Amino acid sequence: MPKQKFTSKRARFLSVAETRTNTIIEKIRILGNCSNRSLYEYSKDEIDKIFRAIQDKLNETKTRFIVKREKEFKL
Repeated sequence: MPKQKFTSKRARFLSVAETRTNTIIEKIRILGNCSNRSLYEYSKDEIDKIFRAIQDKLNETKTRFIVKREKEFKL
């Protein structure tokens, strides 16, 4: 599949972000299939650990959009 040509950084962002967001949402939906107790056995602690890891990564990623990165050296 050839690379898509974009007219602007905004157009590229909108295309890539939409695709990646939909992929993540689908993966979360699939993870939800593991909640079926007739097929899987798990503890509350395991579930908490999974969702804590997901939430931590979401928070970290959101911060990258909000906070401007500081330069390593300032006078």
